[in-house]
Amino acid sequence: MTAAAALVLAVAVAAALLAGAAEASRPKWNLTKKGTTVTYDKYSLMIDGRRELFFSGAIHYPRSPPQMWPRLLKIAKEGGLNTIETYVFWNAHEPEPAQFNFEGRNDMIKFLKLIQSFGMYAIVRIGPFIQGEWNHGALPYWLREIPHIIFRANNEPYKREMEKFVKFIVQMLKDENMFASQGGHVILAQIENEYGNIKKDHITEGDKYLEWAGEMALSTNIGVPWIMCKQSTAPGVVIPTCNGRHCGDTWVMKDENKPHLWTENWTAQFRAFGNDLAQRSAEDIAYSVLRFFAKGGTLVNYYMYYGGTNFGRTGASYVLTGYYDEGPVDEYGMPKAPKYGHLRDLHNVIKSYSRAFLEGKQSFELLGQGYEARNFEIPEEKLCLAFISNNNTGEDGTVNFRGDKYYIPSRSVSILADCKHVVYNTKRVFVQHSERSFHKADKATKNNVWEMFSEVIPRYKQTNIRNKEPLEQYNQTKDQSDYLWYTTSFRLEADDLPIRGDIRPVLAVKSSSHALVAFVNDAFAGNGHGTKKEKGFTFDRPINLRLGVNHLALLSSSMGMKDSGGELVELKGGIQDCTIQGLNTGTLDLQVNGWGHKRYFDEPDGDDPVVLDMTSMCKGMIFVNGEGMGRYWTSFITPGKVASQAVYVPYSTAIFEIQEQPIGCI
Repeated sequence: MTAAAALVLAVAVAAALLAGAAEASRPKWNLTKKGTTVTYDKYSLMIDGRRELFFSGAIHYPRSPPQMWPRLLKIAKEGGLNTIETYVFWNAHEPEPAQFNFEGRNDMIKFLKLIQSFGMYAIVRIGPFIQGEWNHGALPYWLREIPHIIFRANNEPYKREMEKFVKFIVQMLKDENMFASQGGHVILAQIENEYGNIKKDHITEGDKYLEWAGEMALSTNIGVPWIMCKQSTAPGVVIPTCNGRHCGDTWVMKDENKPHLWTENWTAQFRAFGNDLAQRSAEDIAYSVLRFFAKGGTLVNYYMYYGGTNFGRTGASYVLTGYYDEGPVDEYGMPKAPKYGHLRDLHNVIKSYSRAFLEGKQSFELLGQGYEARNFEIPEEKLCLAFISNNNTGEDGTVNFRGDKYYIPSRSVSILADCKHVVYNTKRVFVQHSERSFHKADKATKNNVWEMFSEVIPRYKQTNIRNKEPLEQYNQTKDQSDYLWYTTSFRLEADDLPIRGDIRPVLAVKSSSHALVAFVNDAFAGNGHGTKKEKGFTFDRPINLRLGVNHLALLSSSMGMKDSGGELVELKGGIQDCTIQGLNTGTLDLQVNGWGHKRYFDEPDGDDPVVLDMTSMCKGMIFVNGEGMGRYWTSFITPGKVASQAVYVPYSTAIFEIQEQPIGCI
């Protein structure tokens, strides 16, 4: 054995020993056993009859590489969480009918087992529709091609496929003894998601669908409760839960026999291309949590706790690749202060007085306009916990409570241990603030091999997908590509062209996709795009035309499929209308001129990295070692006059760019 080989072996053995030691240091699972019951009443969930508080964080396994999972879970546990929530991603797991993928980032079972190894519970939101700022709401594209299907409705084709997938996932979890009733750590499962947002689209049939979904879920006999998210009522014993920023003040539980559970406390606002950064303060999140708990809530899930990365083409329409960087843990897996630490302190304080909170007699006192106290007491044991709230905006104040005066800042809650001593206030932050900085990795700039491959602008005669009118984009790409070429050609006679040289005809294109680049006679003619709010757009640019045959090529691009709405199955993209205006002979309508379409780009040969300098990039896709890292669109400037997203990739990188800067960015 060579010295180099011996060194590699020694390092490998050391790494294995360290990994084994880390595994051994994690607590042995003892929170449930085979036969454990997870039940509930109007106050809380109960595990084997024991009431518990649940501080949960959303960490979605496909949004980070498996190497990061242990670190993320460690940080979450140190942040005071005892539960992790994740969706199940149908289109990631079943990209084609009965062809399943549970490898790499999609290894759901590995992720769930890691959660258990850290001594934490899990909430599995099976859906299988999830929204989640995920492409197509995680519904596989192939569902759209099933005859007569209507998504999320009392529709037999959809219900058949939904039931097959839900039961497939449930069986996977059962086979691994994941449910608390089997001695595992999954304490809740979710069916459907935020149906209240689209129920009106299906009127009475929506109620029938919900009843069916609830009954189907319950028929799986998982031994733990099912929930329905953002649904004011839920069938049978299924628990409806709240989504939003202030569920303590907005959520009205219509069934008084079910507990108040908060499945999505939004820690920020997800980012979209072209939108400015939207912050949510640590103080406001803490205020919302204590308002919810003071009013009887016992489970809160931070959405997102760690947002991660929308790799490849997984982001929904216009959603940024690093879409939720403002959570308590940033996209790179680093705690974001003060949000992380301020919430950690809140969790630790509540846990310290959990007995009074969970078992105490509740009472309410109005202390003035906008001031109130909510108390939890066990008098015979002299245990008391009080939440004093100042719900006024911009008005600090002092209140009298049980003979003592307390200063309460506006929009804040103070926790009083023994109903006397202030141990926490949501507006008093005692943790350090952090600032993230980036440093150029010199090593990554050496020994790079640079090559550039240009896509040939297609012409009508070079295409083999032809139609009288432009075809709908998604039906052609099958959600396998963001891009579709539309090409046509037309002949102009001398009397068609403007007589004056300073007058130029105008190309007008109506698009239902997200962006477009136009080429006339192989020359760049312009580009345009929509926004997250207004996805469709009209592109019009003066163009240069010539006598005889002219060639028009339009590169239409999608920035992800929509993730919500009652009309998902009817979602359309592509060119809707195309004309040449300003000709001497009038407007030339090209809509039925005969169009060719090209779906896929030719990939360069070889295994060497294909790299383009990001300083000249505007919009496209990034690949690292052959794997899609996500979309970028640095040229989409926000109202605040900054780029929507900066991209930092210190590895072997291939970048697919649709427009060079010298011509102009989209």
